[in-house]
Amino acid sequence: MTDYAAGKPWKMEKQQHILEAAYKLFSENGIVPVTMPDIAKASGVGRATVFRYFSSKLELVIAIGTWKWEEYIESRGNALPRETIQRMNGAEYLRFYLDAFLDLYRNQPDILRFNYDFNSYLRHEKEAAESTQPYMQMAAALGTMFHGLYERGMRDGTLNPDISEEAMFSGSFHIMLAAATRYAIGLVYVPGKGTEPESELRMLEELLLGRYTKQ
Repeated sequence: MTDYAAGKPWKMEKQQHILEAAYKLFSENGIVPVTMPDIAKASGVGRATVFRYFSSKLELVIAIGTWKWEEYIESRGNALPRETIQRMNGAEYLRFYLDAFLDLYRNQPDILRFNYDFNSYLRHEKEAAESTQPYMQMAAALGTMFHGLYERGMRDGTLNPDISEEAMFSGSFHIMLAAATRYAIGLVYVPGKGTEPESELRMLEELLLGRYTKQ
């Protein structure tokens, strides 16, 4: 996987420490309420040190979004031996891809909480469009991975050819991410008895697989 973080601030120890402290604050409290002085205090450094490495809160937020998603995508790619992934047909690979959203809910809900605030924060920042290049490069890498998945499914005939790659990628990503996020941040009322978020996410996954694969 291309390392878009190479040479960037979070590759250095002190900057990494600031990133980790800021990420913890953002994922627990939301992005808007957290200030740069809050981050300096949590990092154990002065405010000037934070601004030396990150010229603005926006730059820091984008660096965290890029870092955390790239880290997760890389770890997901290493979840199974490369040979096992290479032996999967298109439908099996799609299931592995969709399983990542359940894994996020189960093991990395902090990423989902951060991402929810991240998207909202960027929409309200006028300078965001000019500052998101590292993040967009990371997102492009995810699209490249899905392209390989889709091409594999078209070759072996296990994916539905009536659905375009763009529609399948956008639909699967946004539907699963939105559902997992709503559970992770508590937007869905879970009455308890007879209801379990992970089983409902699994049901949603099966519905998508039924739509996107050839039966």
